[in-house]
Amino acid sequence: MTPVDLLRTPVGEEALAAAAGLADTESPAAGSALRRRFGAELAAAALDQTALRRRARTKFGPSAATLWFTRAGLEQATRPRVAAQRAERYAAAMPPGARVADLGCGIGTDALALVAAGMSVIAVEVDPDTAAVARANLASVGAEVIGADAGDVVDTVLTEGTGVFVDPARRTARGRSWDAADVSPPWPDVLDWLRRAADGGALGCVKAGPGLPYRLIPAWTEAEWVSDDGDLVELALWAGPGCTPGLRSATLVGAGRPSGGDRLALPPGAADAPPVGAAGVRPVSVGDLLYEPDPAVIRAGAVDALAGRLGGDEGSVGRVHRDIAYLVGGGDEQRTPFATVFRVLEILPHKEKVLRAWVRDHRIGTLEIKKRGVTDDPARLRQRLRPAGPGRATLVLTPTPSGARVLVVDRVPGP
Repeated sequence: MTPVDLLRTPVGEEALAAAAGLADTESPAAGSALRRRFGAELAAAALDQTALRRRARTKFGPSAATLWFTRAGLEQATRPRVAAQRAERYAAAMPPGARVADLGCGIGTDALALVAAGMSVIAVEVDPDTAAVARANLASVGAEVIGADAGDVVDTVLTEGTGVFVDPARRTARGRSWDAADVSPPWPDVLDWLRRAADGGALGCVKAGPGLPYRLIPAWTEAEWVSDDGDLVELALWAGPGCTPGLRSATLVGAGRPSGGDRLALPPGAADAPPVGAAGVRPVSVGDLLYEPDPAVIRAGAVDALAGRLGGDEGSVGRVHRDIAYLVGGGDEQRTPFATVFRVLEILPHKEKVLRAWVRDHRIGTLEIKKRGVTDDPARLRQRLRPAGPGRATLVLTPTPSGARVLVVDRVPGP
Protein backbone atom coordinates (compact mmCIF):
# COMPACT_ATOMS: atom_id res chain seq x y z
CA MET A 1 0.00 0.00 0.00
CA THR A 2 1.14 3.55 -0.66
CA PRO A 3 1.50 5.95 2.30
CA VAL A 4 -1.76 7.74 1.48
CA ASP A 5 -3.60 4.41 1.14
CA LEU A 6 -2.37 3.49 4.62
CA LEU A 7 -3.59 6.81 6.00
CA ARG A 8 -7.07 6.37 4.52
CA THR A 9 -7.68 3.22 6.57
CA PRO A 10 -9.41 3.56 9.98
CA VAL A 11 -6.15 3.13 11.89
CA GLY A 12 -4.44 5.45 9.43
CA GLU A 13 -7.04 8.14 10.05
CA GLU A 14 -6.41 7.74 13.77
CA ALA A 15 -2.64 8.11 13.26
CA LEU A 16 -3.16 11.20 11.10
CA ALA A 17 -5.40 12.79 13.71
CA ALA A 18 -2.77 12.09 16.39
CA ALA A 19 -0.03 13.65 14.23
CA ALA A 20 -2.21 16.67 13.49
CA GLY A 21 -2.54 17.26 17.22
CA LEU A 22 1.21 17.63 17.64
CA ALA A 23 2.63 21.12 17.95
CA ASP A 24 5.90 20.00 16.33
CA THR A 25 5.92 17.07 13.91
CA GLU A 26 9.73 17.00 13.97
CA SER A 27 9.99 16.60 17.74
CA PRO A 28 11.91 13.36 18.51
CA ALA A 29 9.76 12.68 21.58
CA ALA A 30 6.48 13.10 19.68
CA GLY A 31 7.74 10.95 16.85
CA SER A 32 8.77 8.18 19.26
CA ALA A 33 5.37 8.20 20.92
CA LEU A 34 3.62 7.97 17.56
CA ARG A 35 5.86 5.08 16.45
CA ARG A 36 5.18 3.15 19.65
CA ARG A 37 1.45 3.58 19.14
CA PHE A 38 1.11 2.99 15.39
CA GLY A 39 4.34 1.46 14.16
CA ALA A 40 7.18 3.05 12.23
CA GLU A 41 5.63 3.01 8.73
CA LEU A 42 2.27 4.49 9.68
CA ALA A 43 3.79 7.03 12.06
CA ALA A 44 6.20 8.24 9.37
CA ALA A 45 3.38 8.60 6.84
CA ALA A 46 1.19 10.52 9.31
CA LEU A 47 3.98 12.87 10.36
CA ASP A 48 5.00 13.53 6.77
CA GLN A 49 1.44 14.22 5.60
CA THR A 50 0.79 16.53 8.55
CA ALA A 51 3.95 18.50 7.85
CA LEU A 52 2.99 18.80 4.16
CA ARG A 53 -0.52 20.01 5.01
CA ARG A 54 0.89 22.69 7.28
CA ARG A 55 3.32 23.81 4.61
CA ALA A 56 0.51 23.82 2.03
CA ARG A 57 -1.50 26.43 3.95
CA THR A 58 0.51 29.17 2.26
CA LYS A 59 -0.64 28.00 -1.18
CA PHE A 60 -4.01 26.37 -0.48
CA GLY A 61 -5.29 28.13 2.63
CA PRO A 62 -7.83 26.27 4.80
CA SER A 63 -8.46 23.59 2.16
CA ALA A 64 -4.93 22.27 2.80
CA ALA A 65 -6.28 20.49 5.87
CA THR A 66 -8.39 18.14 3.71
CA LEU A 67 -6.13 17.67 0.69
CA TRP A 68 -3.42 15.04 0.26
CA PHE A 69 0.11 15.86 -0.82
CA THR A 70 3.51 14.59 -1.83
CA ARG A 71 6.56 16.81 -1.47
CA ALA A 72 7.16 17.15 -5.20
CA GLY A 73 3.43 17.41 -5.88
CA LEU A 74 2.99 20.31 -3.47
CA GLU A 75 5.92 22.15 -5.02
CA GLN A 76 4.59 21.80 -8.57
CA ALA A 77 0.87 22.18 -7.80
CA THR A 78 -0.79 25.20 -9.39
CA ARG A 79 -1.97 27.95 -7.06
CA PRO A 80 -5.77 27.63 -6.60
CA ARG A 81 -6.60 31.04 -8.12
CA VAL A 82 -4.51 30.28 -11.20
CA ALA A 83 -6.06 26.81 -11.58
CA ALA A 84 -9.55 28.31 -11.28
CA GLN A 85 -8.78 31.00 -13.88
CA ARG A 86 -7.55 28.36 -16.31
CA ALA A 87 -10.54 26.09 -15.66
CA GLU A 88 -12.90 28.98 -16.42
CA ARG A 89 -11.36 29.23 -19.86
CA TYR A 90 -12.06 25.56 -20.54
CA ALA A 91 -15.65 26.02 -19.40
CA ALA A 92 -16.10 29.03 -21.69
CA ALA A 93 -14.70 27.27 -24.77
CA MET A 94 -16.17 23.77 -24.41
CA PRO A 95 -19.69 22.36 -23.89
CA PRO A 96 -20.83 21.74 -20.30
CA GLY A 97 -19.54 18.42 -19.05
CA ALA A 98 -17.03 18.04 -21.89
CA ARG A 99 -14.12 15.75 -21.14
CA VAL A 100 -10.59 16.98 -20.42
CA ALA A 101 -7.63 14.60 -20.17
CA ASP A 102 -5.20 15.74 -17.47
CA LEU A 103 -2.02 14.01 -18.64
CA GLY A 104 0.46 13.94 -15.77
CA CYS A 105 -2.08 15.10 -13.20
CA GLY A 106 0.27 15.16 -10.21
CA ILE A 107 -1.70 15.32 -6.97
CA GLY A 108 -4.88 16.25 -8.86
CA THR A 109 -5.52 19.84 -7.82
CA ASP A 110 -5.79 21.13 -11.41
CA ALA A 111 -8.28 18.36 -12.09
CA LEU A 112 -10.29 19.49 -9.07
CA ALA A 113 -10.49 23.00 -10.52
CA LEU A 114 -11.63 21.64 -13.89
CA VAL A 115 -14.38 19.58 -12.28
CA ALA A 116 -15.48 22.59 -10.23
CA ALA A 117 -15.82 24.52 -13.51
CA GLY A 118 -18.14 21.85 -14.95
CA MET A 119 -15.69 19.69 -16.88
CA SER A 120 -15.48 15.90 -16.84
CA VAL A 121 -11.91 14.85 -16.12
CA ILE A 122 -9.88 11.73 -16.77
CA ALA A 123 -6.51 11.99 -15.04
CA VAL A 124 -3.29 10.10 -15.78
CA GLU A 125 -0.26 9.86 -13.48
CA VAL A 126 2.72 7.54 -13.84
CA ASP A 127 4.14 7.64 -10.28
CA PRO A 128 2.21 5.17 -8.06
CA ASP A 129 2.44 7.21 -4.85
CA THR A 130 1.38 10.39 -6.62
CA ALA A 131 -1.45 8.59 -8.41
CA ALA A 132 -2.73 7.36 -5.04
CA VAL A 133 -2.71 10.94 -3.75
CA ALA A 134 -4.59 12.08 -6.85
CA ARG A 135 -7.21 9.36 -6.31
CA ALA A 136 -7.65 10.48 -2.72
CA ASN A 137 -8.07 14.12 -3.76
CA LEU A 138 -10.45 13.32 -6.63
CA ALA A 139 -12.51 10.62 -4.92
CA SER A 140 -15.25 13.00 -3.84
CA VAL A 141 -15.79 14.39 -7.38
CA GLY A 142 -15.75 11.05 -9.20
CA ALA A 143 -12.86 11.76 -11.57
CA GLU A 144 -11.05 8.68 -12.81
CA VAL A 145 -7.31 8.40 -12.20
CA ILE A 146 -5.28 6.03 -14.38
CA GLY A 147 -1.89 4.96 -13.08
CA ALA A 148 0.17 4.84 -16.27
CA ASP A 149 2.66 6.67 -18.43
CA ALA A 150 0.66 9.25 -20.37
CA GLY A 151 2.37 8.26 -23.60
CA ASP A 152 1.10 4.68 -23.22
CA VAL A 153 -2.58 5.64 -22.86
CA VAL A 154 -2.85 8.91 -24.81
CA ASP A 155 -4.44 7.22 -27.82
CA THR A 156 -7.15 5.82 -25.55
CA VAL A 157 -7.96 8.91 -23.49
CA LEU A 158 -7.32 11.72 -26.00
CA THR A 159 -10.19 10.99 -28.35
CA GLU A 160 -11.78 13.53 -30.69
CA GLY A 161 -13.55 16.27 -28.77
CA THR A 162 -11.52 15.65 -25.60
CA GLY A 163 -9.58 18.61 -24.26
CA VAL A 164 -6.14 18.23 -22.79
CA PHE A 165 -4.17 19.77 -19.94
CA VAL A 166 -0.50 18.90 -19.44
CA ASP A 167 1.70 20.06 -16.59
CA PRO A 168 4.99 18.25 -17.30
CA ALA A 169 7.12 17.20 -14.35
CA ARG A 170 10.15 19.46 -14.01
CA ARG A 171 12.35 17.57 -11.56
CA THR A 172 15.69 15.96 -12.35
CA ALA A 173 18.41 14.36 -10.23
CA ARG A 174 19.76 17.93 -9.82
CA GLY A 175 16.46 19.20 -8.46
CA ARG A 176 13.75 21.36 -10.00
CA SER A 177 14.39 22.43 -13.58
CA TRP A 178 12.68 24.86 -15.97
CA ASP A 179 14.62 23.57 -18.99
CA ALA A 180 12.20 22.15 -21.59
CA ALA A 181 14.76 19.42 -22.32
CA ASP A 182 14.32 18.12 -18.76
CA VAL A 183 10.52 17.86 -18.63
CA SER A 184 8.63 14.60 -18.43
CA PRO A 185 6.75 13.65 -20.59
CA PRO A 186 9.16 14.85 -23.30
CA TRP A 187 8.47 18.33 -24.67
CA PRO A 188 7.82 17.17 -28.29
CA ASP A 189 5.19 14.70 -27.02
CA VAL A 190 3.53 17.40 -24.90
CA LEU A 191 3.21 19.73 -27.90
CA ASP A 192 1.93 16.88 -30.05
CA TRP A 193 -0.88 16.20 -27.55
CA LEU A 194 -1.75 19.88 -27.48
CA ARG A 195 -2.05 19.96 -31.26
CA ARG A 196 -4.08 16.75 -31.32
CA ALA A 197 -6.65 18.16 -28.92
CA ALA A 198 -6.96 21.35 -30.98
CA ASP A 199 -7.22 19.41 -34.25
CA GLY A 200 -10.03 17.38 -32.64
CA GLY A 201 -12.01 20.55 -31.93
CA ALA A 202 -11.22 20.77 -28.21
CA LEU A 203 -9.24 23.16 -26.05
CA GLY A 204 -5.74 22.29 -24.92
CA CYS A 205 -3.29 23.89 -22.52
CA VAL A 206 0.31 23.19 -21.53
CA LYS A 207 1.63 24.68 -18.29
CA ALA A 208 5.26 25.73 -18.71
CA GLY A 209 7.79 27.66 -16.70
CA PRO A 210 7.42 31.44 -17.18
CA GLY A 211 11.01 31.67 -18.38
CA LEU A 212 10.51 29.30 -21.32
CA PRO A 213 12.61 30.67 -24.20
CA TYR A 214 10.50 32.45 -26.78
CA ARG A 215 12.01 30.28 -29.52
CA LEU A 216 10.32 27.22 -27.95
CA ILE A 217 6.83 28.76 -28.13
CA PRO A 218 5.17 27.33 -31.27
CA ALA A 219 3.68 29.91 -33.63
CA TRP A 220 0.41 27.95 -33.70
CA THR A 221 -0.16 28.43 -29.95
CA GLU A 222 -1.38 31.35 -27.88
CA ALA A 223 1.02 32.26 -25.07
CA GLU A 224 -0.32 33.57 -21.76
CA TRP A 225 1.97 34.61 -18.90
CA VAL A 226 0.14 34.48 -15.56
CA SER A 227 0.98 36.21 -12.29
CA ASP A 228 -0.72 35.77 -8.94
CA ASP A 229 -0.56 38.80 -6.64
CA GLY A 230 2.52 40.03 -8.47
CA ASP A 231 4.35 36.67 -8.58
CA LEU A 232 4.97 35.43 -12.13
CA VAL A 233 4.03 31.77 -11.79
CA GLU A 234 3.59 30.18 -15.21
CA LEU A 235 3.36 30.37 -18.97
CA ALA A 236 0.24 28.72 -20.40
CA LEU A 237 0.36 27.63 -24.04
CA TRP A 238 -3.14 27.35 -25.53
CA ALA A 239 -4.55 25.86 -28.73
CA GLY A 240 -8.08 25.16 -29.88
CA PRO A 241 -11.44 26.96 -29.69
CA GLY A 242 -11.22 30.63 -28.75
CA CYS A 243 -7.43 30.78 -29.15
CA THR A 244 -5.50 33.11 -31.45
CA PRO A 245 -2.25 31.63 -32.79
CA GLY A 246 0.68 33.93 -32.17
CA LEU A 247 -1.12 36.07 -29.60
CA ARG A 248 0.76 36.92 -26.40
CA SER A 249 -0.93 38.10 -23.24
CA ALA A 250 -0.39 38.83 -19.56
CA THR A 251 -3.09 37.72 -17.14
CA LEU A 252 -3.05 38.94 -13.56
CA VAL A 253 -5.02 37.12 -10.88
CA GLY A 254 -5.18 37.85 -7.19
CA ALA A 255 -7.24 39.25 -4.37
CA GLY A 256 -9.69 41.90 -5.52
CA ARG A 257 -9.29 41.15 -9.23
CA PRO A 258 -12.25 40.15 -11.43
CA SER A 259 -13.10 36.54 -12.21
CA GLY A 260 -10.68 35.41 -14.89
CA GLY A 261 -8.17 38.09 -13.89
CA ASP A 262 -7.05 41.27 -15.63
CA ARG A 263 -5.72 40.59 -19.13
CA LEU A 264 -3.47 42.67 -21.39
CA ALA A 265 -3.13 41.09 -24.83
CA LEU A 266 -0.81 41.74 -27.75
CA PRO A 267 -2.06 40.77 -31.22
CA PRO A 268 0.13 38.37 -33.20
CA GLY A 269 3.45 39.98 -34.08
CA ALA A 270 2.95 43.00 -31.82
CA ALA A 271 5.75 41.96 -29.46
CA ASP A 272 8.17 42.18 -32.38
CA ALA A 273 6.64 45.33 -33.91
CA PRO A 274 5.03 47.51 -31.19
CA PRO A 275 1.88 49.39 -32.25
CA VAL A 276 1.95 53.04 -33.27
CA GLY A 277 1.99 55.27 -30.18
CA ALA A 278 3.91 52.73 -28.10
CA ALA A 279 6.61 53.86 -25.74
CA GLY A 280 9.59 55.98 -26.57
CA VAL A 281 11.90 57.34 -23.86
CA ARG A 282 10.57 60.13 -21.68
CA PRO A 283 12.59 62.23 -19.20
CA VAL A 284 11.58 61.79 -15.56
CA SER A 285 10.80 64.82 -13.40
CA VAL A 286 9.68 65.46 -9.84
CA GLY A 287 5.92 65.05 -9.67
CA ASP A 288 5.79 62.44 -12.46
CA LEU A 289 4.23 59.03 -12.08
CA LEU A 290 6.52 56.01 -12.27
CA TYR A 291 4.92 52.71 -13.38
CA GLU A 292 6.44 49.36 -12.47
CA PRO A 293 4.73 46.82 -14.78
CA ASP A 294 3.69 43.47 -13.39
CA PRO A 295 6.30 40.79 -14.24
CA ALA A 296 3.76 39.00 -16.47
CA VAL A 297 3.44 42.18 -18.55
CA ILE A 298 7.21 42.40 -18.87
CA ARG A 299 7.67 38.75 -19.84
CA ALA A 300 4.84 38.95 -22.39
CA GLY A 301 6.62 41.83 -24.08
CA ALA A 302 3.68 44.11 -23.35
CA VAL A 303 5.46 47.04 -21.66
CA ASP A 304 5.15 49.27 -24.71
CA ALA A 305 1.52 48.25 -25.14
CA LEU A 306 0.87 49.27 -21.54
CA ALA A 307 2.58 52.61 -22.18
CA GLY A 308 0.36 53.14 -25.19
CA ARG A 309 -2.74 52.35 -23.15
CA LEU A 310 -1.70 54.74 -20.38
CA GLY A 311 -0.49 57.53 -22.65
CA GLY A 312 -3.26 57.40 -25.23
CA ASP A 313 -2.90 59.09 -28.58
CA GLU A 314 -0.57 61.71 -27.12
CA GLY A 315 2.05 59.13 -26.21
CA SER A 316 2.55 60.90 -22.88
CA VAL A 317 3.86 57.78 -21.11
CA GLY A 318 7.25 56.37 -22.09
CA ARG A 319 10.10 54.29 -20.79
CA VAL A 320 12.49 55.83 -18.31
CA HIS A 321 15.26 54.31 -20.45
CA ARG A 322 15.20 52.43 -23.72
CA ASP A 323 16.22 49.11 -22.14
CA ILE A 324 14.37 49.42 -18.82
CA ALA A 325 10.80 48.30 -18.05
CA TYR A 326 9.94 51.25 -15.79
CA LEU A 327 7.46 53.66 -17.41
CA VAL A 328 7.11 57.36 -16.60
CA GLY A 329 4.31 59.80 -17.34
CA GLY A 330 2.90 63.18 -16.40
CA GLY A 331 1.58 64.00 -12.97
CA ASP A 332 -2.11 63.30 -13.67
CA GLU A 333 -3.04 60.32 -11.55
CA GLN A 334 -3.69 57.17 -13.58
CA ARG A 335 -4.48 53.85 -12.03
CA THR A 336 -3.92 50.58 -13.82
CA PRO A 337 -4.25 46.94 -12.74
CA PHE A 338 -1.12 46.11 -14.76
CA ALA A 339 1.48 48.10 -12.82
CA THR A 340 2.40 49.40 -9.40
CA VAL A 341 2.27 53.19 -9.55
CA PHE A 342 4.57 55.59 -7.68
CA ARG A 343 4.77 59.38 -7.42
CA VAL A 344 8.29 60.76 -7.95
CA LEU A 345 9.14 62.99 -4.95
CA GLU A 346 12.85 63.63 -5.49
CA ILE A 347 15.59 62.72 -7.96
CA LEU A 348 19.04 62.02 -6.50
CA PRO A 349 22.39 61.19 -8.10
CA HIS A 350 23.41 57.55 -8.02
CA LYS A 351 26.11 58.14 -5.41
CA GLU A 352 26.25 56.19 -2.18
CA LYS A 353 27.60 59.11 -0.16
CA VAL A 354 24.66 61.29 -1.24
CA LEU A 355 22.16 58.54 -0.47
CA ARG A 356 23.62 57.90 2.98
CA ALA A 357 23.33 61.60 3.81
CA TRP A 358 19.76 61.72 2.51
CA VAL A 359 18.72 58.72 4.61
CA ARG A 360 20.39 60.22 7.69
CA ASP A 361 18.94 63.72 7.22
CA HIS A 362 15.40 62.36 6.70
CA ARG A 363 15.72 59.92 9.64
CA ILE A 364 14.70 56.97 7.48
CA GLY A 365 14.49 53.73 9.43
CA THR A 366 12.36 51.65 7.06
CA LEU A 367 13.92 51.66 3.61
CA GLU A 368 12.69 49.83 0.50
CA ILE A 369 15.10 49.73 -2.43
CA LYS A 370 13.99 48.70 -5.93
CA LYS A 371 16.22 48.58 -8.97
CA ARG A 372 16.52 47.71 -12.65
CA GLY A 373 19.52 47.94 -14.93
CA VAL A 374 22.07 48.75 -12.22
CA THR A 375 24.46 46.42 -10.42
CA ASP A 376 23.64 47.39 -6.82
CA ASP A 377 22.49 44.64 -4.47
CA PRO A 378 19.51 46.21 -2.62
CA ALA A 379 20.08 44.28 0.62
CA ARG A 380 23.77 45.20 0.83
CA LEU A 381 23.15 48.79 -0.18
CA ARG A 382 20.45 49.14 2.47
CA GLN A 383 22.90 47.90 5.08
CA ARG A 384 25.56 50.39 3.98
CA LEU A 385 23.07 53.29 4.04
CA ARG A 386 22.50 52.58 7.77
CA PRO A 387 18.77 53.41 8.02
CA ALA A 388 17.72 54.59 11.49
CA GLY A 389 14.76 56.61 12.65
CA PRO A 390 10.95 56.77 12.39
CA GLY A 391 10.73 57.64 8.67
CA ARG A 392 9.90 55.40 5.71
CA ALA A 393 11.06 55.71 2.12
CA THR A 394 11.18 53.85 -1.20
CA LEU A 395 14.15 54.38 -3.50
CA VAL A 396 14.15 53.29 -7.17
CA LEU A 397 17.56 52.88 -8.81
CA THR A 398 17.41 53.06 -12.58
CA PRO A 399 19.33 54.17 -15.66
CA THR A 400 18.02 57.25 -17.46
CA PRO A 401 19.26 58.91 -20.68
CA SER A 402 21.21 61.26 -18.41
CA GLY A 403 22.84 58.44 -16.44
CA ALA A 404 21.85 56.35 -13.43
CA ARG A 405 19.54 58.09 -10.97
CA VAL A 406 17.85 57.33 -7.66
CA LEU A 407 14.16 58.22 -7.56
CA VAL A 408 12.56 58.83 -4.18
CA VAL A 409 8.97 57.68 -4.70
CA ASP A 410 5.71 57.17 -2.86
CA ARG A 411 3.15 54.50 -3.78
CA VAL A 412 -0.12 55.60 -5.37
CA PRO A 413 -3.07 53.48 -4.14
CA GLY A 414 -4.05 50.81 -6.65
CA PRO A 415 -7.40 50.44 -8.43
